This record gives sequence, C-alpha cells and structure tokens, in this order.
Amino acid sequence: MVIRMEHEELMIAAWQARESAYAPYSRFAVGAAVMTDDGQIFTGCNVENLSYGLTMCAERVAIGVAVATGARNFRTIAVVADTEVPISPCGACRQVMAEFAVPRVILANRSERLEFTLDELLPRAAAGILDREE
Repeated sequence: MVIRMEHEELMIAAWQARESAYAPYSRFAVGAAVMTDDGQIFTGCNVENLSYGLTMCAERVAIGVAVATGARNFRTIAVVADTEVPISPCGACRQVMAEFAVPRVILANRSERLEFTLDELLPRAAAGILDREE
C-alpha cells in the first residue's frame, strides 16, 4: 500500500487523539481522525460510560466534531489502537461513516495499516433500510 503524506498527517492526529481517550472501564483507548475534502482534520477519542450503551466511539466523536463545525464532505478517516491486529469499526460507526459517505477508511495498530473503502466495510450502505437506489 502506498502511504500518502496526507495519510501520515491523519495517522499522527489519530494517535494524538488516542492520548485523550476516556476509558476507565475497558482501558481500551482508541483515536480517530477524519479529513474533509478541503484537507481539514478533526479528531476524536472514545469516551466511555459506566452504562456501556452510552459509550461514544472515537470514529463517531471525530465525525461529530467535524459536523458540528459545518463539515459535510469527507475524504478519509483513520482509526488507531494498541491492538494485536488493526482495530475495526463497530457497526454503528460504519453506519455513521455511511451517513456522511466517508469513502476511505484506514485501520491501524502500531505496526500495520489496512485501507478499505466504505463499501468493503459496509456493503450497500447507501441503500439502507429504505431501499433507496445506490
């Protein structure tokens, strides 16, 4: 895989965001960084809650921060964690990525990076439950 310079910047931002993770229950810190079409980078980290269903994943936090500033068009998201294999987004995060049509997803640990299209991670996401044309 060819690593683009913008991906390096995105990876650094995701690892830095991971440092702010609030994970007192799982001790599983995750960082994410999303890049807009115009090159802006927004970051997020996981924020746990004793009621696990209220936990916010790093991917959704990063996209939420971007959306809160008015961003709507995204190029790439990177998700990082200290795991044995590169971390993979949960279904809810994949659906949020689909909502905002994030086309490229980079998943990484300290030694490996995998790059996917959104369609590879969530086939037919654009159709959703409303059976819309893709």
